Amino acid sequence: MGTLINVAAVIIGSLIGLLINRKLPARIITIIFQVLGLFTLVLGISMSLKTEHYLVVIGSLVVGAVIGEFIDLDKYMKRWSEKLKQKLRMGNDKFSDGMITAFLLYCMGAMTIMGAIEEGVEGSYDILLMKSLMDGVSSIALASGMGIGVMFSSIPLLLYQGGLTLFSSFIGERLTDVIVNDLSATGGILLIGLGINILEIKQLKILNMIPALVVVVILSYIFY
Repeated sequence: MGTLINVAAVIIGSLIGLLINRKLPARIITIIFQVLGLFTLVLGISMSLKTEHYLVVIGSLVVGAVIGEFIDLDKYMKRWSEKLKQKLRMGNDKFSDGMITAFLLYCMGAMTIMGAIEEGVEGSYDILLMKSLMDGVSSIALASGMGIGVMFSSIPLLLYQGGLTLFSSFIGERLTDVIVNDLSATGGILLIGLGINILEIKQLKILNMIPALVVVVILSYIFY
């Protein structure tokens, strides 16, 4: 239920952002992007400091990035989003960027992990309700700058966050605070990379680093 509410908030926020987009000049959209980029950097830095096991986090990022690069998740996600754009006959050049950026921003935070665990283990979705409010507001700003692709980020959001909720319902008791902190720190570093992309400092293949989120859980469970 928490994830379904979250998805609805993203869709509604995106629709509002698309309506606003038609009335905003380009320079306003640019400054919104810059604010979002800076906020993503700050959020990523704060999350990355939650762990005390930096070797595990670094090792997970390296191994995860190698796995992701070998599979080339970035290519497949962009190919899928382009096919979706063509089927829906969308003319937005930033469709793929909008969907990928929004998905990473909505799913890399500690609230995603903790909210999914809370609902999966305890049946409560208070955290995900707060996250829904935040994502809804964020989607207004994102959609106003990056277009309708932001709304379609609700599809991978549903699969990822919903899957994590179901997964935690089975193994929630094994997800210790150490594992959650290491997972949050790894996600935080990915958000730093996302912030760099949004600010157009350098384009990093963040999607190819996503497997690190699985690797860090395994390593944290083994060593701690």
